[in-house]
Amino acid sequence: MAESALVIDVGSGTQDILLYQSGRNLENCPKFIVPSRTQIVAAQIREATSERKQIFLHGHLMGGGASSAALKKHIAAGLKVYATAEAAVTFNDNLAIVEGMGILICDKPPEPVTSIWMGDVDTGSLRQALEAFSLGYPTRAAVAVQDHGFSVTESNRTLRFRLWEEFVLQGGDLKKLVFTETIPKVYTRMRALRDIIPNAVVTDTGTAALLGIMADQYVKPYLNQGILAINIGNSHVLAAAIRGERVYGVFEQHTSMLDTESLAHYIKRFQLAELTNDEIYANGGHGAALHPDMGSGWDFVVVTGPRRNMAKPMNWYEAAPYGDMMLTGCFGILAGMGIIK
Repeated sequence: MAESALVIDVGSGTQDILLYQSGRNLENCPKFIVPSRTQIVAAQIREATSERKQIFLHGHLMGGGASSAALKKHIAAGLKVYATAEAAVTFNDNLAIVEGMGILICDKPPEPVTSIWMGDVDTGSLRQALEAFSLGYPTRAAVAVQDHGFSVTESNRTLRFRLWEEFVLQGGDLKKLVFTETIPKVYTRMRALRDIIPNAVVTDTGTAALLGIMADQYVKPYLNQGILAINIGNSHVLAAAIRGERVYGVFEQHTSMLDTESLAHYIKRFQLAELTNDEIYANGGHGAALHPDMGSGWDFVVVTGPRRNMAKPMNWYEAAPYGDMMLTGCFGILAGMGIIK
């Protein structure tokens, strides 16, 4: 790895950025917590809506969420949305469904519009930010995004957990999900990120969070007996049963669909290896994947993430590797690359 690199964990609310500098304590490396690109794009769409302007979306596939909600309100206001095919798949892998939403697919809009660039990482803005503090722009980058996988026929919730299930059954080694070279074709959001930053190391935000939890110095001694790691993000809650370096089970639910009581209920059933995929999926979540050898137990529970206050009453250990909870994912990426242990 180069002497410095941008390490970026892209979430639905924030993008958490670490400027890794070899030879410097991680605690002293520059870091930024700023709005995620989907929040920025959503604000740009809302501004165009308020000004009664048509918009043209171009650039790359990226995370939806906030931008998707703003787009639907723009269309509901009777305003037009034009988009390139590359940008339009942000809202659905099936372009026929995208067009059914009222988005007009084209390479160039036929009328004056407000152009909005789509992409999970804005390298121009990052360069400006670093230069403002006399920091050189690195030649290397490592980025985590939540990638549901690509399918024009299958629900993205179904596909995401089919991929997680295959991972659990095939050995559950998180480091194999950190892609330094070839990215599997199914991960189109990661591949779109590579179009923005060629040669970037990429992984899923879930993978990054779990690896970051494992990098916490207090957590490490418990790994041999097994831990239950939980990342409570702004949009998703991901939990995993990890022993040694192997994941034995995973489940994922939308944060907005959980409260303290329901989270505790799911975790208890997960500890007993009784949680089912159907149970999570039927309640609006992504799903659950448990290895047949998972077994019960998993008494040491550790939590991280910006919405971790949901778990406060349970008194679970709160991970903050290298003293910074918001950079758990960034440290996880570094751990997945073998930069930190």
